[in-house]
Amino acid sequence: MTLLITESEAQGWLRDALGVNASGMARLSQLVDLLLEENQRQNLVARGTLPHVWVRHIVDSAQLLHVSRETLPQGEWIDLGTGAGFPGIVIAALQPTRPVTLVDSRRLRTEWLQRVADAVELPNVRVVLSRVEDLPSAPHGVISARAFAPLEKLLNISARFSTPDTLWLLPKGAGAAQELQMLPESWNHLFHVEHSLTDAAAGIITGRLLGQNTPPAHVHRQRGKK
Repeated sequence: MTLLITESEAQGWLRDALGVNASGMARLSQLVDLLLEENQRQNLVARGTLPHVWVRHIVDSAQLLHVSRETLPQGEWIDLGTGAGFPGIVIAALQPTRPVTLVDSRRLRTEWLQRVADAVELPNVRVVLSRVEDLPSAPHGVISARAFAPLEKLLNISARFSTPDTLWLLPKGAGAAQELQMLPESWNHLFHVEHSLTDAAAGIITGRLLGQNTPPAHVHRQRGKK
């Protein structure tokens, strides 16, 4: 694995490894410009990351299209707790024919994301102002969440958006392997950790959720005893 460090390396990887064409690069460049401008008004991302925005935010998001060992399923992509739109808005810019839903509970973030989707001409984007817990249940092809919640909590509130065919892509930072190891055995899954291309210490939990094992009836009875 080659770690991407410079902005030129990041842009070269997008063109060479991911095959992003000129129009795709133009959409990403426009997204970067809008982010830099808006970050002066609201703290979308840490200011210290802005000199490395292509590595830290664009490629860090785009690598989800490359990192999985599995073929990306068809269908709607939902990005939970999207914040400044990472990874979801980048995915939408790179796959403009795929429906992408961006979910966040902060009005200023969602208003900005809608302006970005309009400016970059991404009709495939749907921005939803909501807590994840309040969303209606519906199956999705891909679920992403970038440092949104610990893995167990994320599954508890989001498994209802998943089928056994849904691919989960969860950038988790340095604690990815530990979070997966600590996941209770009641979750039946095919998750594994992939290394990030942008941070040597970071990992991405990816794979499929098969369901949750229900404890035998006698376990429920025992737990109910005082």
